[in-house]
Amino acid sequence: MTKSKWSVNKDLFISFLRTGLLGYGGGPSTIPLVHKEVVQQYKWMDDQEFGNVLALGNSLPGPIMTKMAGYIGYRIGGFTGMIGALIAAVLPTVLLMIALISFLVSFRDSSIVQGMTQAIAPVVGVLLFMLAFNFFRNSIKGLGLPIAISLSVVSIIVYVVLNWHPVLLIGALIVYALTTKPKRKEV
Repeated sequence: MTKSKWSVNKDLFISFLRTGLLGYGGGPSTIPLVHKEVVQQYKWMDDQEFGNVLALGNSLPGPIMTKMAGYIGYRIGGFTGMIGALIAAVLPTVLLMIALISFLVSFRDSSIVQGMTQAIAPVVGVLLFMLAFNFFRNSIKGLGLPIAISLSVVSIIVYVVLNWHPVLLIGALIVYALTTKPKRKEV
């Protein structure tokens, strides 16, 4: 039985509202939350398609959360799904900024506020590590271990050592993917 368009758009709105409410720290911290909703909870995409959306979103200007909400919302629920997902992704931040801006400004030097921010950083780091690990594991399945490791090492060197902008690295990897023919495993 398929869900009605209203039900799907309601699910889109709720899932992006949850990620918008819980994504403390901005873009990178919301990616694992979006992944959990889109891939694991609702199964609107698989890991590979989510990775493609993430890579494309990172290569475009602007906040990653709104780009992902717009694309996923449109792909799953059409125009109304896109509008709902975008509103849900942005609404919590806008409302919190309006309601709390004066409070946060007056307490920004507080050791409690600084401690909260510092305590969140390791959690976000673990979430991003787990997401990267899942992407790497899927790369091994699709490319094989030697190629996945080679591309990872080259990416680290180019990004960290040579200090290339991520867009150049993503563009180079897209060109690589388009110009190489993947070896399909016989089942």
